[in-house]
Amino acid sequence: MAEEKVYPIKDDQVLLEVEDTLKNNFAKSGPRNYMIFQLGKATLLRCSDVMKLKYSDVFDEYDILRDSSYIHDQKTGKQNRLYLKPVANDLLVYQQWRRKLLRDRQQTSEWLFPSIMYPNKHITVNQFYKIMQRTGELLDIDYLGTHTMRKTGAYRLYEQTNHNIALVMQSLNHSSEAMTLHYLGLDEITKRNIFDTIDFG
Repeated sequence: MAEEKVYPIKDDQVLLEVEDTLKNNFAKSGPRNYMIFQLGKATLLRCSDVMKLKYSDVFDEYDILRDSSYIHDQKTGKQNRLYLKPVANDLLVYQQWRRKLLRDRQQTSEWLFPSIMYPNKHITVNQFYKIMQRTGELLDIDYLGTHTMRKTGAYRLYEQTNHNIALVMQSLNHSSEAMTLHYLGLDEITKRNIFDTIDFG
């Protein structure tokens, strides 16, 4: 599963096309694929952490959507707070779809994003990679992968907070601004923009 180049989706129209393809071009799993992407984009979680979310991380014992939740970042071990309000409506729609999926199969699942064939297991990162690759093929986009949702969410946060790199860095659980700029592919762009303004005489 090689991800040579994965960039954030910067164009709003392209983003809408990706979301629409995830939702509508995968017959059985579209609503799940779309929700994974939306949640990953809004929480800035790594794909592996999104896949391992349990239903109880997002909905309480009364099936009420939580305002926020805490998980442990698998890679860094740091505690991560998930603020769920930005995708609350999507999650409530997804909850109904997931409930029907499990009821139709007469099964239960502890996972927020169960496998369609084996609901007692969660969808894997490799499976989602294939879904993103297929989406890229359908739309003729060659830079999609499992990091797309996280990078896109981080880029939009960066742009819409007037380039508040410190906030983005904290939200990604990165240890330096340089790491965040590199992750977003902005280090080289930033350097070029600065160089463009220099009079080297």
